[in-house]
Amino acid sequence: MNDKSRKVSIGMIQTVCGPDRDKNLSYALEQAEIAAEKGAQIICFQELFTSLYFCNVEIYDRFSWAETIPGPTTERLQELARKRDVAIIASLFEKRTEGLYHNAVAVIDAGGEYLGKYRKMHIPDDPGYYEKFYFTPGDLGYRVFQTRYARIGTLICWDQWYPEAARITALMGAEILFYPTAIGWAASQSEETNREQFDAWQTIQRGHAIANGVHVVAVNRTGREGEMLYWGGSFISNPMGTVLWQAPHDDGTVHVQEVDLSLTDFYRIHWPFLRDRRIDSYDDLQKRFLD
Repeated sequence: MNDKSRKVSIGMIQTVCGPDRDKNLSYALEQAEIAAEKGAQIICFQELFTSLYFCNVEIYDRFSWAETIPGPTTERLQELARKRDVAIIASLFEKRTEGLYHNAVAVIDAGGEYLGKYRKMHIPDDPGYYEKFYFTPGDLGYRVFQTRYARIGTLICWDQWYPEAARITALMGAEILFYPTAIGWAASQSEETNREQFDAWQTIQRGHAIANGVHVVAVNRTGREGEMLYWGGSFISNPMGTVLWQAPHDDGTVHVQEVDLSLTDFYRIHWPFLRDRRIDSYDDLQKRFLD
């Protein structure tokens, strides 16, 4: 192994959300304080962590929950970042202007500097996930952010099913891919179906870690909201797809995991997937389907 280790501690905040958005935010900040006490340097919250997952129905009133980025929530997160010297990844409902909204992530560096935002590129539209009603697809492209502790890539939930998104973000220099997430099981499903879906969700993200030689962090919500059982199971994978830690399915938790970023070089040397890419043969990836 490379003896020039680059260790960084990742804080993962998996919570149950309720109807009171102010209480959700205050509780999340309390949990982040706990993560900082445990030594976290980069803290990631779950997708849309200040509210219930409102995209399960199409209701116009819920557009009032959106806010600007930067805005009131990022200001509170910046206070925490300054106080605790932590970098923060926060998924928020962004109001860009009247009638234009995004599912976005704000990134704040240790010391409180707002580094920028990523807007979710892949927007689902399925029973229980009517995100196209609320969100305009991202127009900032894939993004990486140089924090004090690591160069990170931020993607969001539905993005996690697309190897192209992970690849491009890794090619931009991301050392860790973060996926704030809100995904769960329909309450009526069988245990067999639940297991199959969770395994697929985790497996594809572990595949992103392996294919790109980077750590992957997925932070999911938990708890029952209507007919959806959010399956928790937040986890962190090393660059070879090994799950270093996984949260319970049915309870909130705060976890801090130390990772060694020098492993990217180690695994990429021994498994040189980036070296052997045939970029001259991939033009067809720009097509929807090859008829």
